[in-house]
Amino acid sequence: MSNSDIDPPRLYAAREPIFPRRAHGWFRNLKWIIMAVTLAIYYVTPWIRWDRGPSLSDQAVLVDLANRRFYFFWIEIWPHEFYFVAGLLVMAGLGLFLFTSALGRVWCGYTCPQTVWTDLFMLTEHWVEGDRNARLRLWNAPWSARKLRLRLTKWTIWLVIAVMTGGAWIFYFTDAPTLLGNLFTGNAHPVAYITMGILTATTFVFGGFAREQICIYACPWPRIQAAMMDEDTLTVAYRDWRGEPRGKLHKGEATKSDGAAKGDCIDCMACVNVCPMGIDIRDGQQMECITCALCIDACDEVMDKIGKPRGLIDYMALRDESAERAGETPKPVIRHILRPRTILYFTLWAGIGVALIVALFLRSPFDLNVTPVRNPLYVTMADGAIRNTYALRLRNKQGDERDFRVLVTGSDGSAPQGVALTLEGLPDAALSVLADSTHTQRVYITAEPGSALAESGQSELTLWVEDVTDGVKSRIDTVFHGRSE
Repeated sequence: MSNSDIDPPRLYAAREPIFPRRAHGWFRNLKWIIMAVTLAIYYVTPWIRWDRGPSLSDQAVLVDLANRRFYFFWIEIWPHEFYFVAGLLVMAGLGLFLFTSALGRVWCGYTCPQTVWTDLFMLTEHWVEGDRNARLRLWNAPWSARKLRLRLTKWTIWLVIAVMTGGAWIFYFTDAPTLLGNLFTGNAHPVAYITMGILTATTFVFGGFAREQICIYACPWPRIQAAMMDEDTLTVAYRDWRGEPRGKLHKGEATKSDGAAKGDCIDCMACVNVCPMGIDIRDGQQMECITCALCIDACDEVMDKIGKPRGLIDYMALRDESAERAGETPKPVIRHILRPRTILYFTLWAGIGVALIVALFLRSPFDLNVTPVRNPLYVTMADGAIRNTYALRLRNKQGDERDFRVLVTGSDGSAPQGVALTLEGLPDAALSVLADSTHTQRVYITAEPGSALAESGQSELTLWVEDVTDGVKSRIDTVFHGRSE
């Protein structure tokens, strides 16, 4: 037989569809609650109003790219304050490390958007096509009017959910009621339609057809999680020393929980049938497992029916395996969670959070920037006085117009002798800045002829800006260039 007659090995296999059975139990109920809460937050948040005054947006959570602002209820983040967003991203990463170290892929199993929307799509599938056996029969059945009607009904509901998902996302970036009206009248910006279309398509495909493929192949976290887990990590596992050898159970037959040799596992495949990833947890830890714990609910339900103790499949740590095999009591759960690694992650996470809160409440309600105009360094007036020019940039972060007063002092805080401060185009050293806006102003500092400041070359000065309304002050150090330069 020639080499040409040998088929090359297949590197890729066609996806085998998974038809999970509906699970019932504590973890399934927890997933329903988390799904309802997270979806409610996602869909409802853009419609929450927050009064910031007549000149600012009243949307509680808004990423205003046009005006370069981020609003979160009473908090307003400006572009130069992006370190707040960076800090939140670092906290999110540390939080993921913390939960993975303590409870495995608990994020993937309960709160990951792919998991949440896949659960919602599978719930729709269950409503339209029935439970696992009905969906299997429909999948294997030839195309008919009934099959086409059920598929079109399911896909239509999926599409509505996907459109709502894509629409909800773009509402975070502009006023939601206004954008909704513009979307229906065709007056929205093309970017809104394009973004909504892309998110609709990805939600429809990822939640409806790709599902576990996204978790296995597209998401990098299954390959990273091993570095976050250790022997004390609590994760879903099968107690094979109690369940094996598995087999059918006859009425009245004793198993290992009764002191006999036969295992408690009756090989009913309930744990496999409810798994959204299509794996068998009895084969040990696998990259595909998202720790959703539905197999725990399924197994506990079977154990209750046959009168055996729960926990054949359960959250457990690898470190407890040898103790349980020997019949000893495992370590308390709290000792698995509170250990050096998790304490370190929590300390870093909490430290960053506290630092962000302190920085948020200590930040000034206005920002000040002063730049000396260096071309020329100074100007000699007709009477011999020396004048320096500065560009003052004042950002009012309040929701109303504010009046500010500009003052100058020496480096020691005292008023310098023979020095006058004026603002270009204004009769005195006071100016008004509109709400949530930035004002640029030319500032002139003039030293009288023969004064110490005029004759001392480069001198240090301090410019002060005071909010007339509430007395809050901000300062910035600068220099004055005198005649000897």
